Amino acid sequence: MPDQPILFISDLHLEQERPDISQAFENFLASKAAHAQALYILGDFFNVWLGDDLDHDPAPRVAESLNTLSRQGLAIYLMHGNRDFLIGERFAGDCGARLISEPYLLKAFDHKVLLMHGDVLCTDDTDYMAFRRQVRDPDWQASFLAMPAEARIEFAAKARETSKAMNSNKAEDIMDVTASAVEQVMQDHAVNELIHGHTHRPAVHSLQINGKEARRYVLGDWDKNPRYVQLDETGLNLETFQG
Repeated sequence: MPDQPILFISDLHLEQERPDISQAFENFLASKAAHAQALYILGDFFNVWLGDDLDHDPAPRVAESLNTLSRQGLAIYLMHGNRDFLIGERFAGDCGARLISEPYLLKAFDHKVLLMHGDVLCTDDTDYMAFRRQVRDPDWQASFLAMPAEARIEFAAKARETSKAMNSNKAEDIMDVTASAVEQVMQDHAVNELIHGHTHRPAVHSLQINGKEARRYVLGDWDKNPRYVQLDETGLNLETFQG
């Protein structure tokens, strides 16, 4: 229904080794999403995704739960993150969800909100930005998905180790979003409200865009304190889920 809230989450990093996060998500679906009109999952839904043809436990259970709510009327939207950019139409269909590109412009409740995962805003991290350009290239993705499962798994493990080693030597601010990139994307899309994840630094930031007050809502990860943003007739609010 139009008066029901719209919910935004990101960075759950679902994986078999963290059943507690999967359970928190199930609780969130039952207590929050079941009473919403739409759910936007803004990237890094899974900790790793190497193709829709591979088994990514707990993906089957998650897809079933989402599909149930979709059939009941919940609109579900999936955006790629830096960990799960290979999620395809097959898995989205299993969830009853629609894949959306980044950035995505949402107009609802008299608000005009830009939605992003957020990694593309970390422009000071030049090593990561170069890696992102490589793996987001459609030709690279087609070649990668054509590889045997074992080769994809091995590549992901090596990439993860390389990333850990590189990040351990980087200043914290380099891995955060760049202020100029935030301002530019908000100006380009003529918005005063932005929601993104990726950085695992939940907060609401005030800034000026074209001389007007603006807000940047940063979603948190679900490791210990799950966060979500709710949009309803009262506006946008960053909330903690006690599930």
